[in-house]
Amino acid sequence: MIDKDSKIYVAGHTGMVGSAIVRHLQGKGFKQLILRSRKKLDLFDQIAVKQFYLDEKPEYVFVAAARVGGVNANNTLRAQFIYENLQIQNNLIHYAYESEVKKLLFLGSSCIYPRNAPQPMKEECLLSGDLEPTNEPYAVAKIAGIKMSESYYQQYGCQFFSVMPTNAYGPNDNYDLETSHVLPALLRKIHEAKSSGAEEVSVWGSGNPTREFVHVDDIARACLFVMDLDFQRFYNQGLTHLNVGTGEEISIKALAEMIASIAGFSGSLVFDQSMPDGMARKVMNVGRINKLGWGHKIELKDGLDMTYASFLENWANTNVTEDTVFERRAI
Repeated sequence: MIDKDSKIYVAGHTGMVGSAIVRHLQGKGFKQLILRSRKKLDLFDQIAVKQFYLDEKPEYVFVAAARVGGVNANNTLRAQFIYENLQIQNNLIHYAYESEVKKLLFLGSSCIYPRNAPQPMKEECLLSGDLEPTNEPYAVAKIAGIKMSESYYQQYGCQFFSVMPTNAYGPNDNYDLETSHVLPALLRKIHEAKSSGAEEVSVWGSGNPTREFVHVDDIARACLFVMDLDFQRFYNQGLTHLNVGTGEEISIKALAEMIASIAGFSGSLVFDQSMPDGMARKVMNVGRINKLGWGHKIELKDGLDMTYASFLENWANTNVTEDTVFERRAI
């Protein structure tokens, strides 16, 4: 168990997942949290990150900082996604080793798995086939983070490990329509249609693909749960990471209908089949982490109710800029 007086660095604490980890750490009584905004610590800057570790000497590190986005952002900002994510994680993981951090948890994404992986996807599906082309650069970067953590364990004995959350949603999400994931994009579009009195909302793709969604507070609980476990035990079993999710899936059409109901939008949902669907099905097998004693607590309908309330309070009248999107790093 992590001692309550331990120094803990949460990289990406302004993002959706990072801020949730901070909330849960604070709720459990951890007081020595090390937090740095992008303006105070540029994670692209190798020298700055090295000096940060030397000055602050964190004992535990959660790597929740990343450049993220939905299908459109992944497919159009391909160079940016692979470069920025590799740069961030390389600096954070390597200098954690140099400063003798006790434990580090790297957060990846379910997009690491092959496009045609057997569903639900198990941890051993990693590197077993071709990736989904639309998010390949981001996936390659995240796979590199997993393998970097594993390699630093193998060569140096570092207690570095990885978790792979499925699609996250909840407070502090990114609602920019150019760069956001499917759920926040739908929520914003449907809310704005209701507010403007529009009769229909255009939804990308056929609506048939299924996706799994996990509330960010459940991800945060999983991160704290895994950080307390023995990473050597996992590596001895041949595991490089653990899946984090609900193991439940919903079609994009059903998701849009659920959000429309919550937002009170009574118009039509029009599916634009000229836009890409991505993978036809994407759900993770979470049997391993469930057997260890962790399971999700927030069901999708309840989570969406909370998320829409948070959106109305914090985002509905906010102008989203590129700097804001970048600061809201998430998984």
